[in-house]
Amino acid sequence: MIIAQREQLTLAKSEVTVGRLEIERLKLMLAKARREQFGQSSERGKLLVEQLELAIEDLEETQAEQETKAEFAAPEAAKQKHGQNPRPSRRSLADNLPVERIVEPAPCACGKCGSERLHKLGEVISKTLECEPRRWKIIEHVREKFSCRDCEAITEAPAPSHPIPRGFAGPNLVAMVLVNKFLLHQPLNLQSKTYAREGIEIDVSTLADRVGTCVVALDPIIEAIRIHVMSAERIHADDTTVPVLAKLKTVTGRIWTYVRDDRPFGGTDPPAALFYYSRNRAGEHPRSHLAGYVGLMQADALDGYNQLYKAQRKPAPILEAACWSHGRRKFFDLAKSGEAPIASDAVRRIDILFEIERTINGKTPEQRLAVRREKSAPIVADLEIWMRKQRTLLSSGNDTAKAINYLLNGWAAFTRFLDDGRVCLSNNAAERALRGVAIGRRNWTFAGSDAGGNRAAAVYTLIETCKMNDVDPQAWLADVLARLPDYPINRVADLLPWIWKADRRSKAAAA
Repeated sequence: MIIAQREQLTLAKSEVTVGRLEIERLKLMLAKARREQFGQSSERGKLLVEQLELAIEDLEETQAEQETKAEFAAPEAAKQKHGQNPRPSRRSLADNLPVERIVEPAPCACGKCGSERLHKLGEVISKTLECEPRRWKIIEHVREKFSCRDCEAITEAPAPSHPIPRGFAGPNLVAMVLVNKFLLHQPLNLQSKTYAREGIEIDVSTLADRVGTCVVALDPIIEAIRIHVMSAERIHADDTTVPVLAKLKTVTGRIWTYVRDDRPFGGTDPPAALFYYSRNRAGEHPRSHLAGYVGLMQADALDGYNQLYKAQRKPAPILEAACWSHGRRKFFDLAKSGEAPIASDAVRRIDILFEIERTINGKTPEQRLAVRREKSAPIVADLEIWMRKQRTLLSSGNDTAKAINYLLNGWAAFTRFLDDGRVCLSNNAAERALRGVAIGRRNWTFAGSDAGGNRAAAVYTLIETCKMNDVDPQAWLADVLARLPDYPINRVADLLPWIWKADRRSKAAAA
């Protein structure tokens, strides 16, 4: 009784949240309709309508997340509730598509008394809209029904698992929607129009429901990637801006990334990228993300990281390794004008260090450290003496002096690569991971809400990790979504991209 009451309470809380989200969605739809009817036909007016569309899409995804979480937390209560209040009928599947008929194995005995005297009564058909590359089809899962001649009980095969609850979309279709949105940067409203041109009518709200539900279903995989990244001896960290819609205006949110990539020093552990979203760039966010991490971190000189490096930090301080590419960039920007000879000379000296690094990329930490101490250490020592001398010749407000101070103020972090062969000279691994966010920012302009930012970070974690391991994100997502509903939760790490890739290769070799 207590368990049932808890389930009912969980479901009730979820329904309150979903109801509040529905009210907000209707308000936004009303504002959009009014804007389309009475607003100015200017470019700015069109942009506002697009913002409203994205906000509605975000709320629908959040509604799907909340409903799915409630179903996972209280399955029996949710089942009863859906029976009492069935969902509105969805758009019927197109009848002009080819149908692939899959007949599930018929039961051999009565499920009630065990008798083998069965005769067929009819069929139960559940339809799934599936999409293969440029080929749409409907898959019918046929479960034949049998009646027992002894006890008249009706027996049928169990219903096949769907990648997401209540979903009529197949795993390949869902994977395509996710990849199109977060890898190819196509908002759902554009995807809906694309599918309509191919003769398939799928509402934006339906696509949003699938995206929000998928993020919940894939959460165990995301958690497994987080554990893998945070168990590394060395990580890269960086962040980038992402405009977020807030009360029909945009604020500057942040997408953070933490990258594990041991390949530069010959490490055999697979690379992975972990993403987080936050509304601002406050130091509390990286402190929360890295609460239990201890090791080396390569990052730019962000004040928000400073608390992580302090000796009193628990469980232990993180060792800071600075990025020479970032320090070089300050000189390079000044040298482009051709009127800053000191900056040009600094760029030339730093470039020699990068030339040495290219010769030892992929070698063991011991081999890298030996070369650095022989070749790089003298250059770094001369560079420090030269910079201190040049700084005395410049005023404190001079831009070149500021670039020099940036290096000298963090000299211990910049020179850590001379004492540890695992450290890279640059933070390019994190910057590469954020490149997709920057490209998407130009296409979809902004995230619809904080919830949308968190969803984007979750899916970016999956897609970028696939890319780093040379795995096709769409093929991996389709296979994982198909297998995940029936997969043992204690073995979910077996579905990580690099393990999945190895399994596919071994199966191909065996065939």
